[in-house]
Amino acid sequence: MGRNLKFAEGEYYHLYNRGVEGRKLFLDEGDYRRFTSLLYTANGIIPVHLSNLSKSASPFKSAKGEAIVDIGAWCLMPNHFHILVREKTTNGISLFMKKLLTGYSMFFNIKRERKGVLFENTFYAKHLDTDNYLKYQYAYIHLNPIGIIDSGWKEKKINDKNKTKKFLSSYPYSSYLDYTKPEGREELVILNKEEFPEYFQTFNEFNSMINEWIDFEELQ
Repeated sequence: MGRNLKFAEGEYYHLYNRGVEGRKLFLDEGDYRRFTSLLYTANGIIPVHLSNLSKSASPFKSAKGEAIVDIGAWCLMPNHFHILVREKTTNGISLFMKKLLTGYSMFFNIKRERKGVLFENTFYAKHLDTDNYLKYQYAYIHLNPIGIIDSGWKEKKINDKNKTKKFLSSYPYSSYLDYTKPEGREELVILNKEEFPEYFQTFNEFNSMINEWIDFEELQ
């Protein structure tokens, strides 16, 4: 869990959390959009004000100040999320997650006229202490959406590989498109790829890693 793990500057971590009692965190496009925008605006020294975020023509152009963590990948699923980060400043991860989850919980509860805890825990974190472990996260995090259409993906038992590839290439709620397509999205500003190992020097190299994972059975 994040609260029991001591974060060190320059180290890499996989952060994640789920909806309390397995509830869905994202019920419509607006929910996904708000959490995605908070990945950018919460990652800064300037406090997040939801009223200002709502008024902004593009939340990805809002003033947030210097980043407090480096983000290398992210993915939103209906009832949970994953973020790959590097601790940039002392207590950066803890502050970032507090701003992110508090901001989204307030938004969600006000919108749905509900009260109470939204997330299962403060947040969970795993220290990515080896190069292989870190590189693996790029595949694991970005492949997560396959679970929406095929529950056997983690065991590499994918029923329709072509359908899976097509689904991933159109899934907008992750940084997958920022690694696989040359045309940039406004969400690209969430990432700071320069602070992570250069595993993928081209879009094709990233695509190859994903396709090799999906086509695993054919390679045996």
